[in-house]
Amino acid sequence: MTTARRIAGRTDGRPVRTVRTERASNTREAILSAAERLFAEHGVYAVSNRQVSEAAGQGNNAAVGYHFGTKTDLVRAIEQKHRVPIERLLTRMVAEIGDSTNLRDWIGCLVRSLTEHLDQLGNPTWYARFAAQALADPAYQKIVVKDAMGSPALQQVVDGITRCLPDLPMTVVTERNIMARNLLMHTCADFERAFAEGTAAPRTSWSSVASGLIDAIVGLWTAPVTEYP
Repeated sequence: MTTARRIAGRTDGRPVRTVRTERASNTREAILSAAERLFAEHGVYAVSNRQVSEAAGQGNNAAVGYHFGTKTDLVRAIEQKHRVPIERLLTRMVAEIGDSTNLRDWIGCLVRSLTEHLDQLGNPTWYARFAAQALADPAYQKIVVKDAMGSPALQQVVDGITRCLPDLPMTVVTERNIMARNLLMHTCADFERAFAEGTAAPRTSWSSVASGLIDAIVGLWTAPVTEYP
């Protein structure tokens, strides 16, 4: 083997840079998976970067900081990992219903983009429980919500829901957006846990979970409004 070959590449002909890139990518993926599971099980605040590194099989306890930065950056990276495929599903669903004036159509896009994603991941999954933990943590709730609202398709859904309920006061729209978000994420988290642990649940598939959620969220949005003095 020539000196140039030793410097430029490996004995198998693959460039050293390519091997290093693949190794770094695999390490990042291992860290993301470990962090998502630990955050889902214990909460974001309770888990340290060192614990994540150990769970990811990294001997260097600073691996999380090296590859992602702060814990906030790690939370955002997990959210982004899932947001891309969910956004793809949501964009397709929104395009299919067009300018629908049926509230159930818009709620269906919101719910099924998440449940179909979870279904595609297989069992067990951790994302719904991770998202529920992040939403319940004051340090990360605003970050997760703000990043999610950057989705053009999600904004179309919010606008579509609002158009279907033109007489609903904006204060109530804001309030029910919060209610619907929490109902969606925490219900999915509960079913995700039941599916993963094999415990009894009133529904046995993500498509069935979606149907129940759509019914409930439509009912939430169309509930009467009682004004108190």
